[in-house]
Amino acid sequence: MGFTDVVVQSDCEQLLKDIQMRRKTEHRITLRKLVMFFALLTLFGIIYFGYFCSDNRCSFSYNPKPAIYSEWTVMNLLSTNITDFKSAKDTGTGVSYNDMQSENQLRFDMNAHDVMVFLHIQKTGGTSFGRHLVQDLDLQRPCTCQRKRKICYCFRPSRNENWLFSRYSTGWKCGLHADFTELTGCVDSELDKNEGKSIKRRYFYLTLLRDPVSRYLSEYKHVQRGATWRMSRHWCGGHPASLEELPKCYNGTFWTDVTLNSFADCPYNLAANRQTRMLADLSLIGCYNSSYMNQEERNRVMLASAKRNLLSIAFFGLTEFQKLNQYIFEETFNLRFAVTFTQHNTTLSAVYKSLLNAEELEKVKKINALDIELYNFAKHYLFRRFEKLRAKNTNFKERWAHLGQLPSQTAFDWEKEVETEAADNEVNYT
Repeated sequence: MGFTDVVVQSDCEQLLKDIQMRRKTEHRITLRKLVMFFALLTLFGIIYFGYFCSDNRCSFSYNPKPAIYSEWTVMNLLSTNITDFKSAKDTGTGVSYNDMQSENQLRFDMNAHDVMVFLHIQKTGGTSFGRHLVQDLDLQRPCTCQRKRKICYCFRPSRNENWLFSRYSTGWKCGLHADFTELTGCVDSELDKNEGKSIKRRYFYLTLLRDPVSRYLSEYKHVQRGATWRMSRHWCGGHPASLEELPKCYNGTFWTDVTLNSFADCPYNLAANRQTRMLADLSLIGCYNSSYMNQEERNRVMLASAKRNLLSIAFFGLTEFQKLNQYIFEETFNLRFAVTFTQHNTTLSAVYKSLLNAEELEKVKKINALDIELYNFAKHYLFRRFEKLRAKNTNFKERWAHLGQLPSQTAFDWEKEVETEAADNEVNYT
């Protein structure tokens, strides 16, 4: 082997060594990259599962808690500028009032698969309004009412499908005085069962609110005479509220002759802030599990949810403004009532309220603070909506002067007696 051959062999060996060294270096770099990748992936997983992923989606074992929104969702709800809220797409409340007034005009279509859902809050005038819906609307196919059963069949013009989900049309299908949480999780399946088929429907939610002090006192007098609504389910998170979560405030079947102080002092009495609770998404606060968050935070989230849902639904009215309610409803749904809504300002609760001393009245206001804020919020938007609708109507004075007047009247008339459950000498405020 010559000198040249030795040099070449030496160069080749060095080249091979260089290549091997480079491969080892590249292998170590690749390994480091993989280690860093998996480390970052693990860190991301810890952050996601620990902070952003809700328990009911990410848990690998049974979780006895109800399905609750993550803290991220709650904070997003609280930070939302409610006054600028435009759509109901993310609230589960169906078509909103603003959707119906937008350029697309998602108007209620009785010939399609649209359904009005009435959220009936106790002692807000829901019995009268519910009767107006089934008795007094000027429809192509009027509801067929059965006097003895106190129920009406409200079908679409061309087929036997319900366009109204309410006490007087379908009964208490989702429970006695079902709230927002119960209705939104129940209505669709109940209508599917009732009609024997699954249909993609659009829902238009309706409700009424009332001055909180008057409503609370009306409920108090109602309970004092023997009413309890004990058949209400309080369904949330896939199950009804347990006795541990919602203990009774009294022994026996009724709470008759209860004093106002005893009625107000029971922390589990759902009469307090009932309107806020019934309009809120209770899954946000752990349903009826009061230990899920502290009371201050619970109240804050519940009120924010109730306000958002109020603006998300298709229609709300206030008991104290019957004529405004009628006008806004008629203009929103392009339907007309054959009667003018009656305003009753002298009620049993109003008389009782005048007899309260300052301390008792302040106590009632304090335990209904959430409802008072919600009512003032609703009142602001009710008048704002009315003003906008009035400005759009060039024939407003004529419409307003003849509200409830039609060429023909509906034939059916409810019997004058009010059922025992609702008797309270204030028929229009049941």
